[in-house]
Amino acid sequence: MVPQVLGHSTGGLIAQHLLGAGVGRAAVALAPLPAGSTQHPGHEPLSPVWFRHVVANAVGEEEATELFDRYAVPAPLRLLTDLGRGAADTVVDTANSARGPLLLVSGQEDRLVPDAVTRAVYKLYGDSSAVTDLKQFADRGHSLVFDGGWSPVADHVLAWLAANGVGGVAAKG
Repeated sequence: MVPQVLGHSTGGLIAQHLLGAGVGRAAVALAPLPAGSTQHPGHEPLSPVWFRHVVANAVGEEEATELFDRYAVPAPLRLLTDLGRGAADTVVDTANSARGPLLLVSGQEDRLVPDAVTRAVYKLYGDSSAVTDLKQFADRGHSLVFDGGWSPVADHVLAWLAANGVGGVAAKG
């Protein structure tokens, strides 16, 4: 059985790579770090203030603190640096028309991977005839998949997977 690949941020870049390499039958890249990027903040520890500013900026102060306490973990700088060194055409095969469907998701208030960046990633797939869709969520930041507003995002992803013949049921938050 070939998996459906879902990834957020750096995981979104990896999901695109795996789909283009034929490892997944469909992929969802949520606020994906773009190939060739060096913008990912891995050069200093993620403080609660920085987390609130770039990751949990679309939720209240109390929820941002709870999210930081629950989810913020040190990231391997080497991984982020190595991913940032790759060129878009070698890390992600955006022209692969034989790949499965891809959904790119952005939060329009995302400060870490801005909506404009996800839209630019979407445009990179213009030469592929494979299904590539973009869903933008208004008033959502980078924490759109793990903050209190995750349910509409999950519902959309599951419905999109089902509509593209790769499974999915409605999520209920």
